[in-house]
Amino acid sequence: MSNLCRIGVFYDGSYFAYAQSHYYAVQRVGWLSFPPFHRLIEQFISRKEQRYAMHRIVYASWHQGLFPSSQTTEKQFQVERNRHIDLMHAGIEVKYTPMAPNGHEKGVDVALAIDAMEKALEGKIDVAVLVSGDGDLVPLARALMKHGVRVGVFYFEYDSPQRNSTANQRLLRACNYSFDVGSLANHPSTVEVFHSLFSRPPQATAEVAS
Repeated sequence: MSNLCRIGVFYDGSYFAYAQSHYYAVQRVGWLSFPPFHRLIEQFISRKEQRYAMHRIVYASWHQGLFPSSQTTEKQFQVERNRHIDLMHAGIEVKYTPMAPNGHEKGVDVALAIDAMEKALEGKIDVAVLVSGDGDLVPLARALMKHGVRVGVFYFEYDSPQRNSTANQRLLRACNYSFDVGSLANHPSTVEVFHSLFSRPPQATAEVAS
């Protein structure tokens, strides 16, 4: 067995983007940043998978619906461009799915599941981390575990005037382990770690978030 635990991170992009906006505009703690978030994932997995000497994210992908230009404002273009640059700097592969005509994301969870299963079947990851709270990913978690891949879910729970966030309980039970990122703020021993996840956002992104 290799001494390296290979972690794949699979982002439900809209889910994470809403969390970024919530923590910036509502809680006003800053912009949720990818590099410290990835370090948090590696540290968490290292405590769960102690049979390995090292734990590294070797693959990460971002899955999100994308509107055509005719349905996108100039400000939204700026937000998406800034986020795309952030994702590239963090080494996260961006995988968009066309938005449905009714304006809803359709097929994003399927694309995420295919991506995760491909990496599992190719033998490229030992642990899959789902950044999502979507109960539709329960079959994916079970399928990954059938193929020997451990599964964790990182999620955000908060109440907001614009949107509440939680995680589906079936998804939490289906995974090997789960972690509520916001819970770090509730304990004196981890509140510093929570604040280390945030930075100042690009100006255009901050204007939309607020």
